[in-house]
Amino acid sequence: MNQKTSVPGPAKLTGRSATGPSQWHASHTTSTSEELRNTRTRLVGTRTGFLAESIVAIVRFARGLQGAAQSAFARAVSVVTPLGWVVLVLAPLALAVGYGVNWLELVVAGYIGALLIVIASIYLIGRNAFELSLLLAHPRVIVGEDAEGVVHVHNPTRRRLLGATVEVPVGEALAEFALPSLRRGASFEHTFAVPTTQRQVLEIGPVRTVRADPIGLVRREIELAETTELFIHPQTIGIPSTTTGFIRDLEGNPTKQLADSDVSFHALREYTTGDERRYIHWKSTAKTGTYMVRQFEETRRSHLVVALSLATNDYAGSREFELAVSVAGSLGVRAIRDAREVSVVVGERTPEFAKRKVFAVNALDTLTRARLLDDLTRVDRAESALAVSDVARVVAERTVGVSVAFLLCGSPVTPAQLRTASAVFPADVEVVAIVCDPKSIPGLRRVPGLHVLTIGSLHDLTKALAKSAAV
Repeated sequence: MNQKTSVPGPAKLTGRSATGPSQWHASHTTSTSEELRNTRTRLVGTRTGFLAESIVAIVRFARGLQGAAQSAFARAVSVVTPLGWVVLVLAPLALAVGYGVNWLELVVAGYIGALLIVIASIYLIGRNAFELSLLLAHPRVIVGEDAEGVVHVHNPTRRRLLGATVEVPVGEALAEFALPSLRRGASFEHTFAVPTTQRQVLEIGPVRTVRADPIGLVRREIELAETTELFIHPQTIGIPSTTTGFIRDLEGNPTKQLADSDVSFHALREYTTGDERRYIHWKSTAKTGTYMVRQFEETRRSHLVVALSLATNDYAGSREFELAVSVAGSLGVRAIRDAREVSVVVGERTPEFAKRKVFAVNALDTLTRARLLDDLTRVDRAESALAVSDVARVVAERTVGVSVAFLLCGSPVTPAQLRTASAVFPADVEVVAIVCDPKSIPGLRRVPGLHVLTIGSLHDLTKALAKSAAV
């Protein structure tokens, strides 16, 4: 039943309903209050007054106090070390037991523990207002080259800042140095060496300042600079452009495939229905009395494919794999410098719980030398990666216009497996298998359908390619 409110004056003068806006607002508020479900309604319902407001205020204060206690406890846990917690527990316990049994040595130990806690707390006083930045002299280096990082510290405040310890995580290692006190506006730089003994993407940072007591009861860390990456590229070697792809013509090389229209003339043949009249050779037609048309050899632009196997079983160890990665980088970089069309691919990994093997390859970025070497820096072996024969099969099926294919693997790959890998390519594709074996003597073998180059070091690559091109 709707309750109506009185409206001054006759209703017929206003032309409105007897139910006014004030009554609609009251009805709407009541409905909203009945539907509201929050902490206040669970505590006092829809009640108002001094008692209800007092209960709400007490609960809100308790909630705030609980939040402050949790925040303080979280901060304490973050700065107190395990040794600090041991001292915090043993110091009052030693005092209580020492006074209880009148054991003077235990009382002294308790006071010493309490004194250590007070001294350690002094080291946490103050805040770090330093401005830190991490810079790398060269974000990309080659394995074995010197690499350095520079930490720049600045004091932007108007007061003198006390010194602290600065830590810079370098991969799994840690670079640490003492930061002296800095007057206002002063700066400080520290240079540290970065190890580059192996190919990897090394994460450096984040840089953090550390305040800790000499004993190690408390430790407060504040991160002030973000993480940066250092690319440690594989070693590469310069390869003469004449041996890179066995094809010296950058615009196109004649093949054994015949075509009706191209730029490399092959022979004349009789005219057949469908041939274009512009290719009719009129002088030969006049001599023979039969329409003769030109026939051409199909030309193809040099498309170099470098296929690198990532299968663990294709290598006898990490030395062979690192050599294969360096060979892939050397071939790819030379092709990029020669402005050739090049594709560098690696075998895809099959997920751990997949029902069937994944036949796919990942194409690395060959737009620039730096991008290719960046991608090669990230590759690594895997047991579930495709073997070299499977990689060759995927490349032959999904890559168009391949002229030369390099297959890179290690010593465990047999000649039979290499023949299987080369058989999937068309007959006009030059297939070269490069077996990386540091323990073997470099050499060249001619297997039906491909050349097999065995190299023991990266410097053997140039001679091996020159011999293969000559053959």
